[in-house]
Parts: sequence; structure tokens; C-alpha cells
Amino acid sequence: MLQYMQSNRSVLITVVFSLLLFVFPQISFASGDVKMLDLTAHWVGYASIVIFILAYILVIAEEEIHMRKSKPVMVAAGIIWALIAIIYAQQADTAFHHTAEVMIRHNLLEYAELFLFLLAAMTYINTMGERGVFDALRSWLVNQGFTLRTIFWLTGLLAFFISPVADNLTTALLMATVAMAVGGTNHKFVAIACINIVVAANAGGAFSPFGDITTLMVWQKGIVHFEEFFALFAPSVVNWLIPAAIMSMAVSKERPKSLNETATMKPGALVVIMLFLLTIAMAVCAHNFLHLPPVIGMMTGLGILKLYGYLLKMRDIRMSESLAYDGNTTLAVEGIHRQAPFNIFKQLEQAEWDTLMFFYGIILCVGGLGTIGYLAVGSQLMYGDLGPTNANILVGIFSAIIDNIPIMFAVLSMMPEMDLGQWLLVTLTAGVGGSLLSIGSAAGVAVMGQARGIYTFMAHLKWIWAIALGYAASIFLHLWLNADLFTNIPIMN
Repeated sequence: MLQYMQSNRSVLITVVFSLLLFVFPQISFASGDVKMLDLTAHWVGYASIVIFILAYILVIAEEEIHMRKSKPVMVAAGIIWALIAIIYAQQADTAFHHTAEVMIRHNLLEYAELFLFLLAAMTYINTMGERGVFDALRSWLVNQGFTLRTIFWLTGLLAFFISPVADNLTTALLMATVAMAVGGTNHKFVAIACINIVVAANAGGAFSPFGDITTLMVWQKGIVHFEEFFALFAPSVVNWLIPAAIMSMAVSKERPKSLNETATMKPGALVVIMLFLLTIAMAVCAHNFLHLPPVIGMMTGLGILKLYGYLLKMRDIRMSESLAYDGNTTLAVEGIHRQAPFNIFKQLEQAEWDTLMFFYGIILCVGGLGTIGYLAVGSQLMYGDLGPTNANILVGIFSAIIDNIPIMFAVLSMMPEMDLGQWLLVTLTAGVGGSLLSIGSAAGVAVMGQARGIYTFMAHLKWIWAIALGYAASIFLHLWLNADLFTNIPIMN
């Protein structure tokens, strides 16, 4: 009996922990109103601001110092919350003692939803990559013998329409690979094609909850419903088309030599694609019809993918055994020979863990600054004094310099009183504003690393005027086309 219990220790721990949560629900849940202190003029507030700025400087310098961006913000988050907790614990009124705990649990819940949603999405993307879906698409594009201008438009178009379903980072990397393969030593074409791809991927992600982290956060918060995001489709198209049309005039109609690259999809690739679409549908239905968090649909879909991964693994095992015992050499063509069976947990391991941990640090840092009281001050300065339209336009410009994720999380934490039109405006500007600079979006930073020395900060900066025209045009089109979504007439000073 003792041996059995030792062999099933993890199961017993799970059961005991579940019973503890049932008997002592306060372990997992904190409830009740909390009393807050205004620490904006306190030394803890000033110290927290300095700590966050120093951490973010290290994030910006990631490429230079070769330190993963998650490390400084995770440490900063821990220090900021420790300082907040110390001050609240020192208060004579015991009602303050649990404020830090309640507030940090609130932020952790928001992070948990985002984390699990992205983990499921990343696993699907990694599985499609492992099954050869993206390699097959790239192979088809580079073998067609298109002109450079055609490749310029095709990669931009595909980036725009793939990013709403996948994500702008993965899409930008895929299309940049195509541009580099076709362009070869033509660095001028590769650079301008990468700029176009980054702008298109960011624009495509702005009108879909799945296209960008910022749109995902707005959707999960329940502020904008799934179908309401598509009001941003036309502004997003304009945001990409205007700079693309301008930049295309600098691309020649030269027809490079077609490449003889071959890539075929592995068995089950199409099924994985269909399961991904089904998972997206489940996330939407869970949110719209069952009033559940979208992450429930995504995690259910991840469970289905894992079950299908089991079928693929068993198929690989059977075919490898057949090859070993029957001498069937035709199986080598399908890639079974001398390859380990499919393992879905390998795709889980390959998730962007640095990015996921970065979100943890950012959300808790910004949440800590909000608990101190700085977000309330910022909300008054931006949305009270400047007005929502000007403030939302500035959000897009700030996102090009800092990053759209902490900016959007700060806005969501402020929760200014805005109508649907204004919430869609800030979603648009935060999503596409990062295109103004190469460092303004995850897609731009990733492509800079992939096309190192070709697609650079300065190469992107040369076309900032064209990108800015698209940014301004998309805002004006949204204000005009979706005027019925604004309670008050949006005014820009």
C-alpha cells in the first residue's frame, strides 16, 4: 500500500490540495472591498517609478546586452510589490494589511488568462510549423518565379490576412523568410519588403482579437465584442495600403531566378489547421454565448490537439515498427524513418517562454504602479485634460517608442469612461502605432533579428513619413466611417 502511495504521490498531492481549497476557500480567493493609499508622492512611489524605468531600459537594450527581456521586469515586479506590501503592512488600521495581497491576486488573474490563452495559441502555431504548413507555403511562393514587386505585394497581403488568425510576430517572421529567400543579395529589396511586412502584420492584427496582444486584452476584458473588432477592417487596410503603395514605387519589376525549394506537409497538417480554426470558434462561442472567458475555449482546443497528437504519436510508432520488422522502405518518404514519434509536449516546450514571462513582469509592474496611484493620475492628465481622441492618438505614438503591451494594459487599468468608438480607436492606434518605428512592435524587433544588418532601425526610419501617412489616414477613416459608434463627436485640438 505504501509503495502504491509513493508511486502515485503527484495524484495524492492534487487530491489533498483540492480538498484544502474546498474546506478553506480563502486559500484561493480573496474577496471584499479594499482600502487604498495614495502613494504617488511617497518615497515608495518614486522608487517604484525609477525601478520600472531602469528595468525597461534593460528591455530596450536587449539586442545590445543580450539579456532576455523577461529578466529585468520580473525582478522589478517583485521589488515594486514588496515595497507596496511593506507600506500597507505598517499601517495601524488592519483593513490595509491585505490590500497588496488582494490587488496582486487581481493582476495575477488577468495574467493567468492571458498566459493560458497565448500558450494554447503558441502550441498550435508550433505544431503547424512542425507539420510543415509554413514551410510548404514558403516553398510555393519562392518557386513561382514572381517579380520582386509581386513578391512585395504578395508577402504584404499574406501578412495582413494571416496575422488576424495567427499572430503578427509569427506571420512577420514567415513572410520575412520568403522576402529574404527571393531577394537574396538584393538588400534594398529585402529591407523595403521587411518594412512592408511589419506594417501589414501589425495592421492585420489590429482588427482581430487574435492578431495582437493588445486586441486580445481588450477582448478578454469584455469591452469590445468579437464582431465589433471588424469595424476596424477598413482603417487597418488603409493603414497598410498607403505606405505599401508609396514604397512599392521603389521596388523594381525584376524577375529573380526561381528557386527549386521543395517542402511537403506532414500527415495530419490539414487536420491541425482545422482544429486551430475550431479552437478559435470555441473561444469566440465561449465568450459570446456562454459568457465564459475566451481562454476556456482555447484550453479546450489545446486538449483536443493533445488528443490528436496522441493519435499522431501512435501512428508514428506503428509505422516505425512496421518499417523495422517488415522492411517497408516506402515509409522513409513520409519522414517516419529514424525519427522520433510526434510529441505534443515538444511543441509546448517551444512556446515563447521569454515573451510569456515578460508579460508577467509587465502586467505586475504596471499593476503595482496602478496600486500606488499613478494610473489614476495618468488617466486624468490624458483622458481628462487632453480628451479621449487626442489621448488615444498619443497612445499609438507612445507604443512606437515604448511598447504597446504595457501602454494598453495601463489604459485598461485606468478604465477611462469611453464609448465603443473610442475603445476601438485606442485598439487601432495601439495596434498599428508600433509600425512607426522598427522597435515599436514585437514583429519589427523579431524581423530585425532575422534580417540582421539589412532591415535596420535606420532603414525603417527612412519610410516613417509614409507609415505616418497611413497611421493618420486610418484614424481619420475610423472617425468618419464609424461615427455612429461615438456617443459624442470626437474632437481633436
